[in-house]
Amino acid sequence: MTNSDSALKRVVVTGLGAITPIGNTLADYWDGLLAGRNGIGPITLFDASRHGCQIAGEVKGFDPQDYMDRKDAKRMDRFAQFGVAASKQALADAGFVINDLNAEQVGIVIGTGIGGLKVMEEQQEVYLNRGPDRCSPFMVPMMIANMAAGLTAIHTGAKGPNNCTVTACAAGSNAIGDAFRLVQRGYAQAMICGGTEAAVTPLSFAGFVACRAMSSRNNDPLHASRPFDRDRDGFVMGEGAGILILEELEHALSRGAKIYAEIVGYGMTCDAYHMTSPVPGGEGAARAIQLAMKDAGIRPEEVSYINAHGTSTPANDPTETAAIKTALGGHAYKTAISSTKSMTGHLLGGSGGIEAVATAMAVANDAVPPTINLQNPDEGCDLDYVPNQSRKQSVEVALSNSFGFGGHNVTLAFRKYCS
Repeated sequence: MTNSDSALKRVVVTGLGAITPIGNTLADYWDGLLAGRNGIGPITLFDASRHGCQIAGEVKGFDPQDYMDRKDAKRMDRFAQFGVAASKQALADAGFVINDLNAEQVGIVIGTGIGGLKVMEEQQEVYLNRGPDRCSPFMVPMMIANMAAGLTAIHTGAKGPNNCTVTACAAGSNAIGDAFRLVQRGYAQAMICGGTEAAVTPLSFAGFVACRAMSSRNNDPLHASRPFDRDRDGFVMGEGAGILILEELEHALSRGAKIYAEIVGYGMTCDAYHMTSPVPGGEGAARAIQLAMKDAGIRPEEVSYINAHGTSTPANDPTETAAIKTALGGHAYKTAISSTKSMTGHLLGGSGGIEAVATAMAVANDAVPPTINLQNPDEGCDLDYVPNQSRKQSVEVALSNSFGFGGHNVTLAFRKYCS
């Protein structure tokens, strides 16, 4: 069914799954966002006493054996466990059953920024202390970044297009955008897509602290992630996964699926400027927003809500604000904008996944999550960031922004489904 020369298909979101620092189900995650629940606290996954940053948004109470048997769980890094679990949640939420008749028309794109860092660090210790012959034969398949996508296929039976995007903190959004294109052009009837990450590890924190990207507000973790606030001092890492089921509209309607939103636009650009810093003024990010709106046929004044990248870093927040102003013009001041990273922390390659889930839920429920910990907006951050309290409002069109090291910029556009 490769009808790329025919009319483009409409693509809708029919299932959602979430493993996050504020809840391990879609309902708990969404309720937590609207309540302004904070998932950040002292690190428990390793001894962080020697690290400059000792706080994170850890996933709590996750048992992989709720989604797979013990043997399979032991052969997966934590990032892959999260991806498989959230994918199974999303399929169940969609009421979508993969069988011999449709397996070749169901694909997977799951992004990650780093992949199996935990097992890599553990096996390096084995190598140094016990020698190369004692390293696990599962080290490589547990470590490589594509394994969340590959293992999800094994656990669900999806035999269609399968890929992994690795574009740093834009990976989850790139995965959703690429999956959107595959369904839109008829290469699949449905796609399992999103992002996953589990990088709360000693080496990861050492590296991010060394490049001065992380918050050092160790004595006050509940207020450490504060996007757009003048007192922000860096991002707080989170972990987890967010997965969407994207489905060709007619296929979804034929089986009576519920529809959260229609995905209508995808824009991606590159700053071509610096390894870690965004280009001043946000020119690349602005173009990604504009391309997504053009792809969707959306005018700036139609945008109701933007789920911002909003990392709580000195560089991102004013740059993203400038980009939104460039892309939306005067309507930027009338648009609700929030950073859910204020509650979950920054999931790196998983962030685009859980934030797209939040954006689809905002469209479906006409509700906007808040930016918590926003007490004193930065001088360069003067838009409506929905401070501290969620808001009930009509959300007809929503955008989700993700930007990553290397200058990657991605914007996804969602619209309320209308027949």
